[in-house]
Amino acid sequence: MGKIIEVIRAKGHLQITARHPTTLMITKDEEVGPKGDCIVGVAANKGAAGLSGELKSALRSGAAVNITIEVGGERDGIHACGHPSLTLIHPKDLVIRKSRFTCGRTLAVGADKAAADLSKALVAKLRDPSIEVKVTIKVE
Repeated sequence: MGKIIEVIRAKGHLQITARHPTTLMITKDEEVGPKGDCIVGVAANKGAAGLSGELKSALRSGAAVNITIEVGGERDGIHACGHPSLTLIHPKDLVIRKSRFTCGRTLAVGADKAAADLSKALVAKLRDPSIEVKVTIKVE
């Protein structure tokens, strides 16, 4: 397995709070409710089901994964792992978790950061609905 890189494009939203202590999520949904404190990007161009077969296989092998979130000149990175139990079948959502819990929308587990751990400067930019959010997923 060589280097695999996949980029997801999303948008910011006025209601992004990024306060969740154990997860972060990117969604194809266009709205964020008050309980969506793990959401860091909306209107994404793909959910878990839309990821490439090559990336899904690498994640299911338990490979280390690096996720970079870039928005308006700010960036932050998350280190996590894939897991053999990943199904990656959710049509709308991608969730990165500090825990080992997996479900159809889980992208990676054992993350070193959740939404609440992202830089405050990055989170401030995520609240701009006119700005593009670039999420790069890299497995080496």
